[in-house]
Amino acid sequence: MTRVPYQDMFDEFLRVLLKCGFRRDRAELCARLFADASLDGVPSHGLNRFPVFINDVRKGTVKIHAEPVLVESFGALERWDGRHGPGPLNAHFCMGRAIELARQGGMGCVALKNTNHWQRAGNYGWQAADAGCIGICWTNTMALMPPWGAKERRLGNNPLVIAVPRPGGHVVLDMAISQFSGGKVQIHRTSGEPLPVEGGYNREGRLTRDANEIAESRRPLPIGYWKGSGLALMLDLVVSLLSGGLATHEIGKLTETSVSQIFMAFDLARLAPGSLSARVVNDVVDNFHAAEPIGENSKVLYPGERSLAARRENLERGIPVEPSLWQNVKEL
Repeated sequence: MTRVPYQDMFDEFLRVLLKCGFRRDRAELCARLFADASLDGVPSHGLNRFPVFINDVRKGTVKIHAEPVLVESFGALERWDGRHGPGPLNAHFCMGRAIELARQGGMGCVALKNTNHWQRAGNYGWQAADAGCIGICWTNTMALMPPWGAKERRLGNNPLVIAVPRPGGHVVLDMAISQFSGGKVQIHRTSGEPLPVEGGYNREGRLTRDANEIAESRRPLPIGYWKGSGLALMLDLVVSLLSGGLATHEIGKLTETSVSQIFMAFDLARLAPGSLSARVVNDVVDNFHAAEPIGENSKVLYPGERSLAARRENLERGIPVEPSLWQNVKEL
């Protein structure tokens, strides 16, 4: 493992995107979203996924010049068509639009159809929190997970993000509906290290921590067993109904495109003015931190706290990268 300065990674992503024909302002934002994922310790949706994204651009799955268009407006709720544009750019735009609506009336909701993979989901939670808003967003996906009690993959992994702003560090939950995201499983396949807890089934139907066995069986474990299975289904239903877009069973089986997404923002400047919101969040976090940890020399961390620590370290020391993956990007 080696380390690469954030600026070097951003510059390399920008170089490739410009050579692919992206307009400079769009290339700069897209490069930042990918680099920020690796900066915050999520290389599975940063450096590691960048070549996949470029491959989709070259295949024409991602239309680099397509921008979202408004389809319908219902006051605080708007429907947009992503027109198969770059997923990260579409998502950043739609969360920005939800924030604008929240500034007007306290809350805003943007439902998006016909978009592509948004890469790191947490980026859009951090975006809302940086704007002083509670942010909630999720996406459906192609069928990646079997329903509880089934063998066939019929559910999307349907990542969910909930973000709450906090002056001392935002609280940002970024979670897949499987016990481990596909990107995390791939990291463990590459490293050969077992998952920290059971993450799916092997071909014999037994729970396993072996990422290769889970990839071979194609049966990742839903969070909370039957509860995660139900949550994945409901997220798919709501996002497809509100966006007017495709549901999981209608999304292609080989390429994840034409997915549907939801972006919600609540403006705390209107709903909890002054220092009230900061006091409430800090009280909750302080109470959370006061819980006695199970192990010695450990700390109970709130969602997003590990990302903040990774961001500080990686800005100072450089972002850790697998040399072969970094070389792959440099050769794009």
